[in-house]
Amino acid sequence: MSISRHFVLAAGGTGGHMIPAHAVAQELMARGHHVALVTDERGAKIPGIFEAAQVHVLPAGRMTKSPLSWPGALRSILAGRAMARRLHETFKPTAVVGFGGYPAMPALLAAMADGIPTAIHEQNAVLGRVNRFAARRVAAIATAYPDVARLDPRYADKVHLVGNPVREEVKALREEDFPALTDESVFRLLVIGGSQGASILSTVVPEGLGMLPLAFRRRLQVTQQCRAEDIERVRATYAQLEIPADLATYFNDVPEKLGWSHLVIARAGASTLAELTCAGRPAILIPLPSAMDDHQTANAREMTQAGGARTIPQARFTAVELAKQMQKMAMEPGALQNAARRARACGRPDAARDMADLLESIGHAPILNDPVKIGPAPTKLNLQGVPA
Repeated sequence: MSISRHFVLAAGGTGGHMIPAHAVAQELMARGHHVALVTDERGAKIPGIFEAAQVHVLPAGRMTKSPLSWPGALRSILAGRAMARRLHETFKPTAVVGFGGYPAMPALLAAMADGIPTAIHEQNAVLGRVNRFAARRVAAIATAYPDVARLDPRYADKVHLVGNPVREEVKALREEDFPALTDESVFRLLVIGGSQGASILSTVVPEGLGMLPLAFRRRLQVTQQCRAEDIERVRATYAQLEIPADLATYFNDVPEKLGWSHLVIARAGASTLAELTCAGRPAILIPLPSAMDDHQTANAREMTQAGGARTIPQARFTAVELAKQMQKMAMEPGALQNAARRARACGRPDAARDMADLLESIGHAPILNDPVKIGPAPTKLNLQGVPA
């Protein structure tokens, strides 16, 4: 006999937080549970997700290094906490789970004040600020990687490796064969740089492709995400190189494009890595150097060490280096197919299922999971004065 429960999922307003939360929400609702989302205005505007769940926009202050930002941030956090407590009064959640980002903090603080079981999910290989703050008091910590830095060893008993949940459309790609590739066939390259593209990819990638041997260049079919201010320049460059290219500022059908791609050039965001490894697609990764705690470099490590990707630090990401790495991956016999198999071996396609199991088990028997390596102790976030 199944029991319908209520769960509150709290996530920051970026795709990296929202997409995993959405995947878990779908799994919970498929089991007959009710789900409410807490996020900020950005998250509420992301199209195509959480359409069947309650969505609540709460204020969430962001703590920066400047003390001048702290009073305003604290006021926003406390206002959001009060609103979340009112939500809990009516929705009566079984558990509240935070997926990272500052909008998750008010909901977690409210749940802790109300005695509601809590959990957090960390998408990156470095524990984020909000999750570091909450880790001590939550009932469970779910991770996407076996090696997580800035996670205090004292919390090892409540850490579960579940992976990073992906959309069902991506999960379905795991059952498909790697796209057929011969010396004569079209070579499909997908270039994605986050939700708004990346200017450095728009500059380096076309120039690097132009350095490839002519016979290979003539086989290329490029699909690339670009910033609006770059797109016409990039289109002109590809036209000059006579390389067919489909360019856009945003793709709402990434799973479909991922399905027929032979190689992906991308940043190393958590959701991107989860989709690449779930689908089994080889990649050249350029971690965003400004990412908090350099977490994108940490994210790329597992897939790169397994042989499913090559990582190029942005400081060394030049047209010459890109052309060299592409030739090693794409022109050596069997190299690309081997990299695809190794990428797939890093995938954790059942992450949404395992995360839903974990949430259902809070206060009951924990799910079984692989061991997680705990990184160095975190630096405590300065939130003095915030009541719990």
